Amino acid sequence: MRPSCLLLLAACCLTVNVQAEERPVSFELDVLPIFSARGCNAGACHGKARGQNGFALSLLAFDPDSDYAALTQEARGRRLFPAAPERSLLLSKPSGQSPHGGGVRLELGSDDYQTVLDWIEQGTQRSLPDEPQLQNVTITPTEASLAPGAEQAIRVTAHYSDGTQRDVTSRSDFQSNSDAIAGASESGVVTAGPLPGETAVMVRYMNNIALCNVMIPFPGTAPAELYAGLPRQNFIDELVWKKLQTLGLTPSEPASDAKFVRRVYLDIIGRLPTPDETKNFLVDSEPNKRAVLIDALLERPEYVDFWAQKWADILRPNPYRVGIKATLNYDNWIREQFRREVPYDQFVRDLVTAQGSTWRNGAVTLFRDRRTPDEVAPMISQLFLGVRLECAKCHHHPFEKWAQEDFYRFAAYFARVGHKGTGLSPPISGGEENVYAAVKGEVTHPLTGEVLEPRPLYGTAPAVEEDGDWRVALAEWMTSDENEYFAQVQANRTWADLMGRGIVEPVDDLRTTNPPTNGPLLEALADHFRQQKYDQKALIRAICISYVYGLSAMPGERNVADTLNYSRHYRVRLGAETLIDAIDDITETETRYSAMPPASRSVQIWTNRVESISLDTFGRPDPNQDPPCERSPESTVAQTLHLMNAPQLHAKITAKDGRAARLAKSDLTDDEIITELYLLTYCRFPDQADLEACRGYFQGVERRQAVEDLLWALLNTPEFVYKD
Repeated sequence: MRPSCLLLLAACCLTVNVQAEERPVSFELDVLPIFSARGCNAGACHGKARGQNGFALSLLAFDPDSDYAALTQEARGRRLFPAAPERSLLLSKPSGQSPHGGGVRLELGSDDYQTVLDWIEQGTQRSLPDEPQLQNVTITPTEASLAPGAEQAIRVTAHYSDGTQRDVTSRSDFQSNSDAIAGASESGVVTAGPLPGETAVMVRYMNNIALCNVMIPFPGTAPAELYAGLPRQNFIDELVWKKLQTLGLTPSEPASDAKFVRRVYLDIIGRLPTPDETKNFLVDSEPNKRAVLIDALLERPEYVDFWAQKWADILRPNPYRVGIKATLNYDNWIREQFRREVPYDQFVRDLVTAQGSTWRNGAVTLFRDRRTPDEVAPMISQLFLGVRLECAKCHHHPFEKWAQEDFYRFAAYFARVGHKGTGLSPPISGGEENVYAAVKGEVTHPLTGEVLEPRPLYGTAPAVEEDGDWRVALAEWMTSDENEYFAQVQANRTWADLMGRGIVEPVDDLRTTNPPTNGPLLEALADHFRQQKYDQKALIRAICISYVYGLSAMPGERNVADTLNYSRHYRVRLGAETLIDAIDDITETETRYSAMPPASRSVQIWTNRVESISLDTFGRPDPNQDPPCERSPESTVAQTLHLMNAPQLHAKITAKDGRAARLAKSDLTDDEIITELYLLTYCRFPDQADLEACRGYFQGVERRQAVEDLLWALLNTPEFVYKD
């Protein structure tokens, strides 16, 4: 080869090598995504509060400046070795060349490894000249319908401020909400499981989140005529049938009148119908009798205590912390709102802006219990907006868009809540305290120290008045008809109470990465709630009057695996108070509770500090939790043993002036006694098989003993303990 050709070839090679070496690598756009994708800055590794082995990164790269400082300045800069970049601890540890507790995270020679190596060789710049900003990510596809065992690859594209795009699939994190329905690999391949159903696959790239909704329809098809012919009593039925048709599910048969009457009494007033009420309903031949019954129950006085208790559960504080009188006033205030049928939006406004004495306005107890802006803000956002902000108090929310600044700007609405009087002095805080709108107070960012002005989490709120109550502007924004989350979270909470499961679960966790099982249905319920001026009875009536509410809990061939889409009614165990009050009604006995007037029902108890082994066993909120609002819906061995062996229950069944003794002394025949007990416990007539089985209790034993044994047996069955 001629020398001139050799020189030209060498020049070309040199040009190529220089270009490769000078390929600019961005710390924020190239390096940090690798740490996030490989789990280096996850909560279980260097992203936890104090880091790992002296090396701390911000959780999921929410603070790039601190991450850059940790890599280039901390530990005397020994994590980077510019003179020999490949020997940097930042490369040798995650690649397995040096001991690393987290194992191999960067394969030697991989694209990720080379990117970090190039960044070090280029001088570990914090940012590049004219560096674009990441704006958002999109995924393809956003929806997938798969057969069991089928696969679908997800492609993730990042979009930047200069108009460029980049495929970032290999550096994205994929997580399925239900691996049993469909799992997602690290490379973004979704594999459908063997069961029909649906789930969402979350895709996260540098705090940007997108969802792919995955559906596995039931094998085979049901005729379109079947869905077209299903009854539609209101908008709820139409939206549920549409979703079932998409999934290939078919609904169960309607529940019998006996099942329905028991269900609707328990759901609306929290107590069983009497035998006469059951019989009157069962013999009624009017076609609209279910709607008539629903309207009548909504006007019963028991409605107030039953539904007020649900909010008392959520709001009630520990009386040993805030004081007994303050707690009692708070409980009375909540019940009074339901007694006066205060609209939900007014209920929330009065609570969030409460002022006055804890001895005169029970609502202010909220601010006696939660005394600082960072304590009040996450409670308010979760209860009334379905937004769980707690994570954003310390770092960027790992599954949502909320940053620390969002948290503290929202908290700033409570910066000027003043307290005057006796403060807290647990375990006995007995004094009076006044809550008022102060003229001074501010919230600062915990990292920057910047004073933050109040700002809503989304949308636009009215401006705060400098000399007014800042909470008023927040309440106006929260309860505005334009704030879709406000109506949705309460509609979802009410739906869960009546249908056994929320459209979103947990009911107060409305976020992109926790999508509703039926989004159009949730939106329609919220719209109806707003149109009815936030009338909670109107919302309950709309749900109960739907054909879907009246479906049987018994599954059919094409909905046996459905637990999300309301193709059948979902059975739930009776709540603690409902169960114990039902036993009192059935046995014609009374449970006496401390700090309560005679003849009080457990649903009227004003604090969970009132002792009751029975209520504790069946899952009422634990008063030692903070807040003490979580109920346990599960069935346990302790509950079974309690019904079988509890001395209190035995005393009620065998009471000399109780129902069993009265029935035994009556002129009723054995069959009539059996029928009475079935109507009391199951709200139905016994069939022939039931009668034949129960007659055996009366053979060869004293009559009262037979009635007591039969009553004990009926109370120890799932048909009594569960709402079907």
